[in-house]
Amino acid sequence: MMTKVDRNAIKFNQVSIAVVSIAAFLAALPGLAGLLALVLAVGTARSSWGVFRAIYQRLVLPLGWLRTNAVDDEPAPHRFAQGVGAAFLAAGWIALVTGVTVVGWALVLLVAVLALVNVVFDFCAGCFVYYQLRRFGVIRRPAAQG
Repeated sequence: MMTKVDRNAIKFNQVSIAVVSIAAFLAALPGLAGLLALVLAVGTARSSWGVFRAIYQRLVLPLGWLRTNAVDDEPAPHRFAQGVGAAFLAAGWIALVTGVTVVGWALVLLVAVLALVNVVFDFCAGCFVYYQLRRFGVIRRPAAQG
């Protein structure tokens, strides 16, 4: 169902994900990747608990660093994409703590790259997967409210 979605909030979220993922890699901090997975999972399960959303709403907007850019869009594909990112980060963290370092960092960096692709090229890979799954009947269209 179409509703108003703040595209700048989504972009801020994606930049934050990329920055934290890359920082975890550069500093060799698997725990940071695991924490990011948890943050994304919680934000996916309950968007009002999203850490990056809170930072955006309570710091970025009041300071005027960004303005809202509300557009008609579906929030479900974006939530799905964030959940997929959380799953990939969790899998990466598990790989890292079990000694499968190359696979772990590859998964963490994949999340960073896909987040940056979304920011730079306005292409959300997770949203694309969501729409394909919906097209094939794996995911049902959200019921209309009203």
